[in-house]
Amino acid sequence: MVCQNYPTMPKSPLPTSRRHFLKSTLTLPVALAAAPTLFTHAAGAAEAPAEVLPRRQLGKNGPKVTLLNLGGMMAALSPDYLDIAWSMGIRYFDTADCYIKGQSEKIIAQWLAKYPERRKEIFLVSKDHPRKGPEQLLEMIDKRLQACGTDYLDAFYIHGIGPKEYGDDSLNWPKNDAFKRVAEQLKSSGKVKMVGFSCHDGRLPDYLNAAAEGGFIEIIMLAFNPFYPKGGPLDQALDACHQAGIGLVAMKTMRNTGDVPKRLPELDKLGLTTHQAVLHAVWSDPRIASICNMIDNVDQMSTSTAAARSYKEPLKLAHRELLQETILAGRRTMCTGCPSCEALAKQTGFAFHDIARFVTYYEQDGNTEARDYYRALAREHRDSSQLDLAALRDACHFKTDYPEIVRRAERYFA
Repeated sequence: MVCQNYPTMPKSPLPTSRRHFLKSTLTLPVALAAAPTLFTHAAGAAEAPAEVLPRRQLGKNGPKVTLLNLGGMMAALSPDYLDIAWSMGIRYFDTADCYIKGQSEKIIAQWLAKYPERRKEIFLVSKDHPRKGPEQLLEMIDKRLQACGTDYLDAFYIHGIGPKEYGDDSLNWPKNDAFKRVAEQLKSSGKVKMVGFSCHDGRLPDYLNAAAEGGFIEIIMLAFNPFYPKGGPLDQALDACHQAGIGLVAMKTMRNTGDVPKRLPELDKLGLTTHQAVLHAVWSDPRIASICNMIDNVDQMSTSTAAARSYKEPLKLAHRELLQETILAGRRTMCTGCPSCEALAKQTGFAFHDIARFVTYYEQDGNTEARDYYRALAREHRDSSQLDLAALRDACHFKTDYPEIVRRAERYFA
């Protein structure tokens, strides 16, 4: 199975000069207005004192980490881009074996080689795909360390855990003795400080509950939106993990906001754009330690870090409801965190969550490799002939239009 997280692949080599870097990461009007400041960021990031973003405790035993962390999948990623992230106060960086066709970790390594003193100041995460079982992580860790140019990771994940890639037995991994022994070995070796997994599968609540029951998983990155039903299966699973001391990191929080209005009068009064308000809504959940964002350009990084600095208190319910209504009115292609389809996800082999993600990647990111991801699914995972997609849509808390999404997937990819 190919990597399926944030697959925005560059179609040409990554820019290396600051001129090409800035040109590739900003729209022309923003670049013209902000170029002097951004050149200062890129050129002086090594010397300029950086005010670190606000931090939040990561689980019971983890460190305090910045509210915002930088995903490692964007085409703009480069040592210069990491310099700017550092200068804007980000101290948490996320990468994986397969991001940018394996280049993401190498870019981290280049940056750390340039600034080795910064390694102790950042929280660095990488991931791998132990399809033969958790024990395979023991073979994989040295490759990840070499690729990242470091002798330890702050966290090491099973990447995108779910039955379709890892089998039904993976539902028990977060609470079985085999994975527990692997986690203990990784930590005792000094090569890893925290062990966990990432998950955007339809059975996310089951994996969360298993981790809470097992008691040895320390960090989980999960597909998350702040509008899930309170008291529902996901909410209860998040509570179980939080009470177990597991650090929770949100991802894919902005995936349903691609076509929402950038501004709303009610949010203007708070000094927030719509997208900044979504970040505030996520941080309003005290169980979430940090948000992993795929920040595509410097303008997004500036507005996102500004949102982190301005966060002081939970967003009021009226504003969260306004955001939900605004997002529901948009053209959504994936539901990040809705538990309404969990029961169906257990019963069907049809990969409706994955297919929705691939359509999102193709439409929002322009990622043509989404076609390969779709075609890599087993035939039975693409066959919806026995599934009532309209009923699936109607049961969805966010009314995600699965019949239309599947039609688009077939037109784009089949």
